[in-house]
Amino acid sequence: MPNHIDRPQLFGHPKGLFYLFFAEMWERFSFYGMRALLVLYMTKQLIYSDEMSFGIFAAYMSLVYFTPLIGGLVADHYLGYRKSIVLGGILMAMGHFFLAIEHPIFFYGSLALLIVGNGFFKPNISTFVGTLYDQDDKRRDAGFTIFYMGINIGGFLAPLVCAWIAELYGWHYGFTLAGIGMLAGLFTFTRGLKTDTFGEEGLPPKNAGLALKFAGISREKIIYLASFASIPLFALVIKYNEIEHYIVWVATFFIIGAMIYIYRSVSGKAKTQLLVTAYFTILMSLFWAIFEQAGSSLTLFADRNVALVGMNAAQTNSINSFFIIALAIPFSWMWTKLSVKKMNPNSAIKAGLGLVLLGVGFLVFALGGHQADEFAKTPMFYLILGYFILTVGELLISPIGLSKMTELSPPKYLAFIMGVFFSSSFYGHFFAGKIAKLTAVKGDANYFAQGYFGDLTHLISGLDPTTTFEKGDAFQQLYSYASVYAGFGAITLAIGVVAILLSPIIKRWMAGVH
Repeated sequence: MPNHIDRPQLFGHPKGLFYLFFAEMWERFSFYGMRALLVLYMTKQLIYSDEMSFGIFAAYMSLVYFTPLIGGLVADHYLGYRKSIVLGGILMAMGHFFLAIEHPIFFYGSLALLIVGNGFFKPNISTFVGTLYDQDDKRRDAGFTIFYMGINIGGFLAPLVCAWIAELYGWHYGFTLAGIGMLAGLFTFTRGLKTDTFGEEGLPPKNAGLALKFAGISREKIIYLASFASIPLFALVIKYNEIEHYIVWVATFFIIGAMIYIYRSVSGKAKTQLLVTAYFTILMSLFWAIFEQAGSSLTLFADRNVALVGMNAAQTNSINSFFIIALAIPFSWMWTKLSVKKMNPNSAIKAGLGLVLLGVGFLVFALGGHQADEFAKTPMFYLILGYFILTVGELLISPIGLSKMTELSPPKYLAFIMGVFFSSSFYGHFFAGKIAKLTAVKGDANYFAQGYFGDLTHLISGLDPTTTFEKGDAFQQLYSYASVYAGFGAITLAIGVVAILLSPIIKRWMAGVH
């Protein structure tokens, strides 16, 4: 591995980190700005049902994290990180701008452009961060936490600004603003390239053969053409999202097959370390399946059953990012200080604690049922407190997971393993859509929670199906949300405890990586 200590430094970290920080910040501004509007746009403007909207949203959000598997492979073997990030940024900017045109072809086509573009952008910019540090650099976790803060500055500002613009001038102005944010991220990244901040990092592999021609077309152009050609396919999958489970099976067999191949091609401690990357990916899939009710059912919950003060439902998507911004630097400082004192918990324990806190956060959302008013509106305090708790959980598992992937992965397959890690969001969003659909009321009292979970819902929220059914539609909807959040919150908490108990075994498998 090259030594990076002589690279330009800023605030104790490689200067390139901050170019990637701002590029990712603006890209996430575009992504979260659109995400905050999407479900509300479908239910209020396009007049789609809750179930249809959740199906489209889940298909879009899961596929956004499926394509990084392909984008990571293409970057590893052909384009390199730089070209992949630029290609992804261009496709995503086009997607945001086309979403401003209200027509089914542009609606589904725009989502498909965002899916393909994110596949090239997301895994490779995160992997790029890892290349800025030596393998044993103690600043690595802190650097990824700072990078993670950049993600969430964009995630905080976007729902506030895009939702405000959308409410004031119209939905399509909000989507356009998201597109402008993507262009800003692309400009920031290319500025870093022009100033030679990254040295030799991120260039195409020397044996990529991008200039080789097939039928008179270079390999590089074939990749670009194939990327655009895949857009109609993804648009159809989003429109007919009930077939998405076939993609889940195909992706699963592909990932398992690829991981077996990589496992057989490495030796020694790299084998057990590869198993740990799979373990963390599974935990992250569980985490995102629950966490990503934000943007779908939690946004509608805030719209229908929370007494909001000072913001609308779309803008509540910024609460999580606000807490990450507030906590990222303290957490970064804390990990560094604890490492110096040799008291920093290992990553396996942090992952388990992250799941525990995620579960507690969703129990808090349900807890607000005790103080619901006559309109079935719960105090906003519970929404904010729940988001705070699950944000602390997120900071324990997600940025640390990103960091560990760059340490535990075989260097030859680094971007692909990062893509596998991001597949946790693919699986998470797929199952998050299934969970969100459980919150939809279908005109009767057939709720998710029965038996033990019904008792748990009553204990946590103070609500029961008989009483809420008698009080009308608003209370039926509140009970539906509370039952799902209480039930899955308890399940997640229990899984987190099991993960903590397994942490000594995982620590041994990590073979020296903390």
